[in-house]
Amino acid sequence: MAKFFDSLQNTVLAGIGLVVIFVLITRGISMDHAWFAFLFRWLHVLSGVMWIGLLWYFNFVQIPGMPKIPDEQKPAVSKVIAPSALFWFRWAALSTLITGLILALMSNYLVPALTLGIGSGNMKNTAIGIGMWLGIIMAFNVWMIIWPNQQKALGLVEADAEAKKAAAAQAKLFSRINTMLSVPMLFAMVSAQNIF
Repeated sequence: MAKFFDSLQNTVLAGIGLVVIFVLITRGISMDHAWFAFLFRWLHVLSGVMWIGLLWYFNFVQIPGMPKIPDEQKPAVSKVIAPSALFWFRWAALSTLITGLILALMSNYLVPALTLGIGSGNMKNTAIGIGMWLGIIMAFNVWMIIWPNQQKALGLVEADAEAKKAAAAQAKLFSRINTMLSVPMLFAMVSAQNIF
């Protein structure tokens, strides 16, 4: 059994298999609007867990841990682990954004949320809208600031030593900004579902 779980592909497929079994045991797939709204909510949460999990990994584990790693071992992180983690990080950010927007559209609150519920008096739209805008800002930071700077810092694109250092500092700054924004973003998203 341990050999089966040596493969990440097997592990993920087993997880999907368990979901299928759960769906079949509980009620099956009805192929109606409610089912697809649920599916996009689940995909949104799944993507968000990967995105914010990796964001927090970078900020709570990798960045603070790098000074403790001997110089001769740092290329293992910067050349192998970081590029792979950044791949999943940026695509999880995009997936979270897209599935969230689709979910909001399917649930008829896209425009009210994006306009922060102004004029509606509906605090749920305001809360989810704040969370959505914070998520949009964070996804923008990932794709337009963090990733281009990380490419330079990690040597994935041509840059001299000074440009690499500046790029690393810029990527770290916006990663920290995203970490800060993730706290109220998650609060807004959860409060919209549970308080209002």
